[in-house]
Amino acid sequence: MEYARPLPAYLVSRFQGWRATTYQENRAWYRRLAEKGQHPRAMVISCCDSRVHVTSIFGADEGEFFIHRNVANLVPPYNPDGEYHGTSAAVEYAVTSLGVAHIVVLGHSSCGGVKGCDDMCSGHAPQLLEKSSFVGRWMDILRPGFQRVAHLPDGERIPALERQAVLVSLENLMTFPFVAKAVKEDMLTLHGLWNNTGEGLLEQYDAQRGFIAV
Repeated sequence: MEYARPLPAYLVSRFQGWRATTYQENRAWYRRLAEKGQHPRAMVISCCDSRVHVTSIFGADEGEFFIHRNVANLVPPYNPDGEYHGTSAAVEYAVTSLGVAHIVVLGHSSCGGVKGCDDMCSGHAPQLLEKSSFVGRWMDILRPGFQRVAHLPDGERIPALERQAVLVSLENLMTFPFVAKAVKEDMLTLHGLWNNTGEGLLEQYDAQRGFIAV
């Protein structure tokens, strides 16, 4: 592939530093994971945003979380149409092959994808309405959430829509037959979280009280 190039020097240096310290100090653990396979207790669906660092937030070690990241931490509805579905495939693998006990949908503050959805649905981003826009068509998943908060003033709408991204994803997860079955049989629980990245705060969704501080 003529367009591929060697890693930038700073990434090579960081890797070599990691291998000389963290890896060497935990070499037996890494080898055990490689030989015995992964057995994560939870799947985390989070945003691609570089400010959301799942393993740091929860102090997780290698092998603990099966992590899937996409724009605005969205899960599409169950739709086995034969097209490419990275998120749906990750959910299927986590539930049916890995047997995770928890699926956590983690939203966050200042989400660019959610802001794009708000702009698109408010008529301020016509480029996202184009059929050729991958981001726009992905953010269509969040349109039901936008409709629920469209009446809110500007300062309140986007934070509310960030939380709707979590709720829409939880609702869509339950459209997957294998997820619904596992939940019904008490083999799987679903969780919704929202992270304020600037303040280091975390909220969890409660069906009776909405989003509350952890």
